[in-house]
Order: sequence, then C-alpha cells, then structure tokens
Amino acid sequence: MGVLSGLQPKNVFRFFEELCAIPHGSHNTKAISDYLVSFAEARRLKFRQDELNNVIIWKAPTAGYENAPAVMIQGHMDMVAEKDADCTKDMETEGLDLFVEGDLVGARGTTLGGDDGIAVAMALAILDADDIPHGPLECLFTVDEEVGMLGARGLDASDLQAKYMLNVDSEEEKVLTVSCAGSTRAVCTLPVRRAAFDGAVCELAVDGLMGGHSGEEIHKGRANSNILMGRALTELSNATDLRLLTVSGGAKDNAIPRDARALVAVKDVKAAEAAALALGDALKNEYRTADPDIRVSLVPADSGLVPMDEDSTRRVAAFLFCAPNGVQMMSAEVPGLVQTSLNLGQVYTDGDTVGARFMIRSSVNSQAAETTEKVITLTRALGGAVEIPASYSAWQYRPDSHLRDVMVEAFRAVYGEEPRIAALHAGLECGILSGKMPDLDCISFGPDLTNIHTPRERLHIASTERTWKLTLETLKRLK
Repeated sequence: MGVLSGLQPKNVFRFFEELCAIPHGSHNTKAISDYLVSFAEARRLKFRQDELNNVIIWKAPTAGYENAPAVMIQGHMDMVAEKDADCTKDMETEGLDLFVEGDLVGARGTTLGGDDGIAVAMALAILDADDIPHGPLECLFTVDEEVGMLGARGLDASDLQAKYMLNVDSEEEKVLTVSCAGSTRAVCTLPVRRAAFDGAVCELAVDGLMGGHSGEEIHKGRANSNILMGRALTELSNATDLRLLTVSGGAKDNAIPRDARALVAVKDVKAAEAAALALGDALKNEYRTADPDIRVSLVPADSGLVPMDEDSTRRVAAFLFCAPNGVQMMSAEVPGLVQTSLNLGQVYTDGDTVGARFMIRSSVNSQAAETTEKVITLTRALGGAVEIPASYSAWQYRPDSHLRDVMVEAFRAVYGEEPRIAALHAGLECGILSGKMPDLDCISFGPDLTNIHTPRERLHIASTERTWKLTLETLKRLK
C-alpha cells in the first residue's frame, strides 16, 4: 500500500507517488522521462521523446469527440531539489519520503515537487483512463523548467496540432492565469582604463534593502541597490574628486538586488562622508514605506588596485545612474498588471571591464524589444557592448479566448462561483509554447501548493481533488 493510496482522486495520487519515487531534480530528468516512455509503451500510446528528454504522448479522442479540437495538457517533469541542512538523502539517486498530515502531502526533509509533478500525475491519470470524455489529446511533459525553461525552449513543436492548452503549473486554486511576461536577458560590458590617482581609498556601500522577485514584486516600489550605487557615485563625485576601483552588487538578474559595494578613491574624505550621509538620509525618507532599512556608508579601506581613470569612472557612474529600471508600463487591459519592466540585477568588475546583467520582462513582445533597445543604446553610447544570451516570447492576453470562456463555465459548474482571472509578470512555459504555436489558446491553473521550492512545500489534497474535477469538466465541454 502506498502512502497516498487512500487519497482522492485515487489515480492522480497513485501516479504522483510513483513519480516521487524517481529522482527528478532539474538536469536529472532522464529516469523520469524514461518512466513516461514506458507508461506510453505499456498502453500502446503514440509518443515522442526528444534529445532533451521532453516527452509528448498522444491519445485518440473518445466516442463523440472525434471532431473536437486537439487539447494539450502540459506540465514540467523537473522539480527544485532542495533539502534541510540535516537531511542525508541523496536527491540525485533517491526518491522522496512522502507523508500525509491532515489535508496536506509533504516530503520529509526535502521539497515535494508538487511543482510540477501534480501536472504530470493528472495528465497520466487522464491518459490511463477509458471513462473520461475528451477530444484528441497531446500531453507535453517538458524538462528543466526550473532552470530557464530549457525543455520548452528547445522543443520542436512542428508535430503538435493542439488548439487549446491546459498548463497545470499554478500554485493557487480558483485562479485562471491568462497571460505571462516574456523575458530577455541582457549582459552589458563597459571597458575601463586605469590610471594612478592620489586619493584615500574607501568602501562605499548601499545595503539593507528588501530585494525580492524581479517579476512578481517589481511593482512594490522597492529600491534597487545597483541603481542607487550609481546615484551614490554621482553624488560623491559632485562633492569631491573621485575615482572608482571596483563595483559589485546583486546575485541574480531575476532578483531585485539588496546590496551594492564599491571601492573608491576620494580626494576629500570629509566631503565624501558628508555626501554619503546626506544621501542616506534622503533615501530613508524616499523609501520610508517601501524599503525602510536602506543604509549608505563610507568607511576606510585598503586596495592594491590602480583606480579607473576619470573618463572610465564617469562612464560607469553614468551607466548605473541612468540605466532604465523598474516598472516601465502598466497594462491598460488587465488592472494591476505590470506590462513591462526591467531589473538591473547584477553588477560586477572583472579586471578592466565592468559588467551588468538585466532581466527584461514584458507581456507585449514589441515593448520588450523597445526596452531592450534602450539598454543597448545606453551601453553603446558609453562605449560598451551588449549580448543577449536568452530570450523567450510573452504570452499576451487574448481579449477573445474560447478556452477562457469554456473554463469559466466549467469553473462555475464545479465551484458554484466565479474564478479570479489573473495575469503574471513572470514567466510560464505558456509564453514559449504560444510563441512556437501562435494560434494556441492557453490557460494556466492548478491546486494549492504552499512554500514551493523549500522543504516546507505542501500539496493540498482537497484542492487537488477540486482542480481535478475542473480539469475533467473543461475537457468534457471542449467539444
């Protein structure tokens, strides 16, 4: 008897438990991909497994649905494999230790992988059944979503015919997501020259910031430490002659940076200290609600580096001070949705170059291109160069969506109430897949999952059962 054998829907939890027995962290998906192939072979279902380990399984329509449009059920098979510090499990080779506690399913000491194992389990339960009405099915299971949506990005979609897609990769029940942002990563490099300068070396720091997710929290008005470092360098340069030695800030381009530091050489230390103090007071006032713990400090430091020359210092400070950042436009169609934003997430010094990494997000592809061009134009004007290592399409809101209309009706039938229609200023595989299949009509939804990507992750059982009923009711109505 499995740990989840008493739960409903029975087959969904049966397949979920089988999946949890297979290690399937990102970049470790071969075993679970082969499991899906074996599943299809055992049921004589058409399938395709590509070189990335993505798997597609097709199923013919049930009686009465022969002329129905094809429907894709989609989720990713990889999970974020994290564990508690005292957990001895090898998540590369061992399955999870599941437990049930009231209405919750968890895994002892590790993440659960409900994101997005529950999508895979639901799709398998539908493929396994012979009593669920549906049109032609294309069940797509992608790999490495959690590390850049690599499976979806590398997928050959030329043999996919689906008109509608049910993406089961949302973590809040009763919400139908209808749009998400596309993303562009821009890496900027400014060359610098160095020259001797007679000044006192100090460390300039901007820290104490809250930070946050550069998509989901970009609208909260929190400060960006890299942008504020540009302001600090400008303010101190106005107070005294200053040269930059190094500058760094932020850890990831998709996180609002919480701290930035620079080594500077200043001609007049007292004037620089006064400017830093005044800026700190001004920032505490400006961000007293959104980011109340900002600090600006200037303390003596040592360094054997030769400072950057005046021109290089000016160009780097100008870049950080003038770089576009934060919310660029709000949606006029979806209230409260950030339509376009960007985040200067990382700044670093590497010898005779200063680098910067941006994450640009937009639910309108042309606006993403415009914002990217602003970054390129600024960088080139200051003598630098830009690379675009990754970019994927937005999933733009469709004013007329038959799938949305059908699913709202199905939702009313299951819940007896109205769903919340939402849009994300973050990435979903819907963006990439709708970019490959321009006529694809998508909805993203899912059961309640809490504390995802942590060992406290929990899948809510009753919510899973209701979401299952919503899925079946939607398939029934897509005739």
